[in-house]
Amino acid sequence: MSEHESETLQRFLTLTLDREHFALDIYSVREILDMTDITRIPQTPEYMRGVVNVRGSAVPVVDLRLKFGMPAAERTLNTRIVILEIARGEKASAVGVIADSVKEVLEIDSARIDPPPRMGTGIKVDFIKGIARHEDRFLIVLDIARVFSTDEVLALDGLSLRRDEAGEGGEDAPGDRASAA
Repeated sequence: MSEHESETLQRFLTLTLDREHFALDIYSVREILDMTDITRIPQTPEYMRGVVNVRGSAVPVVDLRLKFGMPAAERTLNTRIVILEIARGEKASAVGVIADSVKEVLEIDSARIDPPPRMGTGIKVDFIKGIARHEDRFLIVLDIARVFSTDEVLALDGLSLRRDEAGEGGEDAPGDRASAA
């Protein structure tokens, strides 16, 4: 691969929500888990589903469908939790997001990513970095830093601390067996 090609190719993890295909910068993805039991935290917004145990740490989980104003979906065999690292200053916070399915890792030329449309998407335009064309479909490239505001990341960190302080984050609960993809 030439230096020019590596500068213009970006790698993305693709996933689905409802009938839409989304793409996440692969460098923000830590791992992919099978769907597991989520411990609900009282008095949190509906889209904050709770926390999961990831190797002894409580990681908050957000339902992207609900965050984007889509209807909730039943869990299926394809439902996954994608653990993301969201930069917050010099630190990074881990957040899990529920996806209907995870598809593949793609390399997309930057020239094939168009600016986000001003209208016609079901989600807030600020969350979209661009629209990528891949084969016969369009991918909505998410700007994960904008999907989660600094206040939300701090609130999600607080969820992790609340569960860890309660002593619930140290052991795997039944059904918490996560597998990295």
